[in-house]
Order: sequence, then C-alpha cells, then structure tokens
Amino acid sequence: MIKLNGMLMIGSAGANVGKTELACALIKKFGKTTAITGIKVTTIRAKDGQCPRGGQGCGVCSSIDGDFHILEETDSNSQKDTARLLAAGSKRVFWLRVMKKRLEEGLTALLNIIGPDAVSICESNSLRQVVEPGLFLIVKARGREAWKSSARNVKQYADRIVVANAGGYDFDLEQIKLNDKKWVMQEKATAIIMAGGTSSRTGVDKSMLLIKDRPIIEHICDQLRGTFSQILISTEKKEKYAFLGCDCIPDKMPGQGPLMGIASALRGTENELNFVVACDIPHIDIRFVRKMLAEAQAAEMVIPTTGSDKHEPLFAIYNKSALKAMNKVLSSGKRKISDAFGYCKVKYINLEAEQFTNLNTMAEYEEFKEKYDT
Repeated sequence: MIKLNGMLMIGSAGANVGKTELACALIKKFGKTTAITGIKVTTIRAKDGQCPRGGQGCGVCSSIDGDFHILEETDSNSQKDTARLLAAGSKRVFWLRVMKKRLEEGLTALLNIIGPDAVSICESNSLRQVVEPGLFLIVKARGREAWKSSARNVKQYADRIVVANAGGYDFDLEQIKLNDKKWVMQEKATAIIMAGGTSSRTGVDKSMLLIKDRPIIEHICDQLRGTFSQILISTEKKEKYAFLGCDCIPDKMPGQGPLMGIASALRGTENELNFVVACDIPHIDIRFVRKMLAEAQAAEMVIPTTGSDKHEPLFAIYNKSALKAMNKVLSSGKRKISDAFGYCKVKYINLEAEQFTNLNTMAEYEEFKEKYDT
C-alpha cells in the first residue's frame, strides 16, 4: 500500500452524484494558496470496447497502448471532468487510464511525473485499493441506496460518506484542512488523553517513555492534531505537560481512578463528542476513531471490544450526556468505568488486534520501540 498524505481521494457510490463538483469546490478553496494537482483515474477491466460503467463504450479505454496511459489536460474550456478540474484552479491535471491489475504501476508512473510529495485531489474508487491517501471521501446521492461494485469494494476505507443533494453536501467543507501538505478532516469533537495513572505495572511514567527521542504522549498529540477541534490532557501535573500546548484538566477528586478522570475532563470539554485515549497507546487508528464517532450519534458511549468480553474504555467515545451516569456511579462509591455502562446507552464495536496497541509492560514498550525506531 502506497501512503500519500498529500492526496485527497474522492470516490463515488454511483454515477452523476457530484464527485467532480466536490473536487472542484475543494480545488477552488485550497488552490489559492497551494499548488494542487488534479487527477482523474479511469480503471479498465478489459480492452473489449466496454465502458467501465457497463455497456458499449466510446473506445477511449480500449484504445490505450499498454497497461496504462497518462494524459495531461491543457484545455480548461471543455466540459470534460479533467477540464473542469483545471478550470477550478489546479496547477496541473492528469488523466490516468489504467488496467485494473496494473493500478500500482500506473500510479507509480504518474508519481514520477508529479512527485511523491505533490498535493493532489484525485477522483477514483479503485485506486484506494493500492493507496492510503490523507483523506478518502465517497460521495453518494441522497435517497439513492445502490452502490456500484468499485465503491462497495472500498467503502470500509472511507473517512466520510458525503451525501449530496440539490443544496450541496451534508457536511461543512471547512472541516477539511491542509496542514503541512497533509489532508486532514477536523471533527467537532474533543480528544482527551488520560495521563493521570500511577503506571503500577511499569514502575515508570509511561506517558514520557521515548519513541524516536520524543515522549509517547507527544506522538499521540501529533496524531490527534488537525482531526479534533480540542485536545485536553487529564492530569494533575499541568507544568509537566505544558510543552504539549494543550489544556490540562485535573480530577475533581484526586485518587479516584480513570472514571473520575473522564468525568472531570467531560466537564471541561467544548464538544458533545469526546474521544478518550490512554497515554500508553502510541498508534491511533484515526479511521477507526471516526467510525466510533459516527456510531456515537445514536449512543452515549461507544466502547470497543477485543475478544468476547474485553472492553477498551480508554480508547472509546463518550458523549457529554454520559456524565450523568458517571456521576451516579461515583456518588455510590464505585470507580470502575464499566459500572456506568448500565446507566446509559452503549454501542459496542469490534476492535481488531492490528488496530490497537497499548504498552502495559516495559517488555511491550521495548518491543514496540525496537520495531518503531528502526
């Protein structure tokens, strides 16, 4: 899988849903200050004269010589999608026609032209099978439930399913950010990093263990910045974490465990939705976090599960409305986060092993550090 943080990829659930319109809107927004390369990818199953959408084609796909062909658009006056991307403000626009089994080869050839660090907006579904872009959006029409096969194959990778209608889209384009040539989508949500534990199993402060000469908690903050509109640190030690540039929230009553830490932080958040993460989780799967945020629209807590009965409450979403249940548990003298589950609506979501790594012991830390630092 080729990782391209500078690529924003836009797919579509079907034909004529507004994919190019969205691409043009983003090019107009960001092209004023950044050189944007526009890319359109047409994936060809076979050179048999059939259009990729089905039916008799125009011969454009079947006429390519070899496994792929790259054409640079120079005319911004026609109604072709590539011309519209150029007219919207792209510095350059390319059309990649490529055999389905040669997607990676075709992309590599294109990257040799534009450079691997180019900031781009690309229209494609199938390319997501070989590329991990900075952002991947799929556009669908409101009320149209059918999905074409190329979209179904990559639907699980989408950072957002964008619903289009006559009035525009169901999300604010201002959520899309371009930070240091990396596309991110800012959620109206708060990230709360739990750094108030005693680290009894390691005997050291896990938040300050070094990965690539930087504290783990700094790596966590770097992964969350841009995606969340607010980042808070749950800790009593404000001076210790001042270098992170985040607000620190102390426990209302110290020494009462992580449930008190979460409840205290929820009182200080500016958003209804809050992602709580322990300071010993060095890698954040942002796409999985976005999936949890989406599930939280209909629940007060979204709790990942690993295996049949293991919960991960320190890698979970908490709606501010869950504070009532937490306060009820705390006032009864209990401290376990799971004690609050019975007092509010909880959505459980499966978390795969490869999506989650936490460093409970020094042996796990040393193993991760050796792998990551090399």
